[in-house]
Amino acid sequence: MPHLTSTTTGATRTGLGPGLGIPGYAHPLVAPDEWDTLTRPGLPLHWVVLNVHEGPGTRPDPHCEDAAGRLHTAGARVLGHLDLAHGARGLAELFSEAHRYLDWYRVDGFLLDRCPAERAALPEVRRAITRLRSLLDPGHVVLGHGTHPYPGYAEIADQLVTFRGPWSDYRWSQVAEWTADHPPERFCHLVHGVPRGHLDEALRIARWQGAATIWFTDRTARGGHADPWAAMPGYWDEIVSRIGRGVSE
Repeated sequence: MPHLTSTTTGATRTGLGPGLGIPGYAHPLVAPDEWDTLTRPGLPLHWVVLNVHEGPGTRPDPHCEDAAGRLHTAGARVLGHLDLAHGARGLAELFSEAHRYLDWYRVDGFLLDRCPAERAALPEVRRAITRLRSLLDPGHVVLGHGTHPYPGYAEIADQLVTFRGPWSDYRWSQVAEWTADHPPERFCHLVHGVPRGHLDEALRIARWQGAATIWFTDRTARGGHADPWAAMPGYWDEIVSRIGRGVSE
C-alpha cells in the first residue's frame, strides 16, 4: 500500500510511544466536557492548542484562562495558535499575538498554523521562530504545514505537522523519504473523518510513517462548513486505550 513506502535509512528511533496532539476544541463555554476531559490524569497527551478567537483575542478571556490554568495544573502542555497565513502575516502582528498568549494564558509554546512549506520561505520562518524562542524558556514550537515541507524546516522546530486532512486522503498517503532521518517525535498527523472501524488502521499508518503525535477524529468538515476539530471524537475512550497500550504491527 502507498503509505508503507519509506526507503531512506539511518534514522534514530527512540521508541517514544504515540500521544495526542489536540489541534484545538471549540471555546470552553461551547465544549466544557472536552476541555475538562483533558485534565484527567494519565492521558497520553503531548499538547493542546488554545485558539481563543482566531488567535489570543483582544482581551483576556476568563473561560480560556481557567481552561489553560487547569491544563497546566494537570501537567499538560498548552500551545497558542498563531496563523502564518502561508507567509502573508506581518511579523510585528504575529509577535504581538505571541505576547498576549504568554501574558494572559502562560502558554508553553506555539502552533504556527498554515506555515509555508517551500524552501524560499524558510529564512523568514526561521527568523520568526528565533524571535519566538527568545520569549519562551525554552518552549515548544510546532509548524502546521499540513504536508511534507522542504526538509530544512525540520531543523528549526520541535515538531512538524506533515499531514492534516481527511481520512480519504490519509489512508493512501505517502511519507517523504527524508523524514526517516528523524525520530517519530518530530512529526504530527491530524486526520478527520476516520471511521471507528478504521481506527486501528489509521494508528498503524501513523506508526509506519513515523509520526508519534496524532489526532484522529470521526468528525468531518461537512464540505467545509464545520470545524472537524471542535468536538471530541465519538471513540475517545477507544483511542486513548489503544494509544495507551501501543499498536501492534
